[in-house]
Amino acid sequence: MEFFCYHRDRPGSTALRMELLERHWSYMDQYEKELIARGPTFAPGGGAPSGSVHIVDLPEPAAARAFAFDEPGYQAGVYRDVLLLRWRDMLGRTMWDFPGGRTGGNRYLVLGLGAGGAADLTPAPGRDDLIAYGPLLSDDATTWLGTAALVRAPDADAARGVLTVERYADIEIHPWEFGGRR
Repeated sequence: MEFFCYHRDRPGSTALRMELLERHWSYMDQYEKELIARGPTFAPGGGAPSGSVHIVDLPEPAAARAFAFDEPGYQAGVYRDVLLLRWRDMLGRTMWDFPGGRTGGNRYLVLGLGAGGAADLTPAPGRDDLIAYGPLLSDDATTWLGTAALVRAPDADAARGVLTVERYADIEIHPWEFGGRR
């Protein structure tokens, strides 16, 4: 079962986040084989970290909750909230398999929160700029709640274009980069 986990930083927690960085990486090292994608988001304009994305393949919802809430930054109060939803990998690869690599161009998290019937269940053809892409789903994977994508794009407006904008109650765009140890 694949899960999308987005820890949103609490305002003023950057120093604590940096203090815990090695503990965070050590924790994530335990999930190396299960991770599909990971990395920090940033405030617009390349500012301070604003969150942390993890897409992970785990055996059950309880394991996903443990993954999200046992994370050292969460335990220490770095994050103000956590979005944890089922997800379905529509590209069939990890971010490390992305042909564009980890550098070059701007990267974004595009998070579309649904309104009404399901939309964008599969990516548009020819989107070689997608790093990760899939629908956000209810715990039992029967209800569409939105879509999450990691994308390389020239700017935030272009990144937003991976979704059918009018089909969502809200779309968030966050600058993002490949995560993990350098």
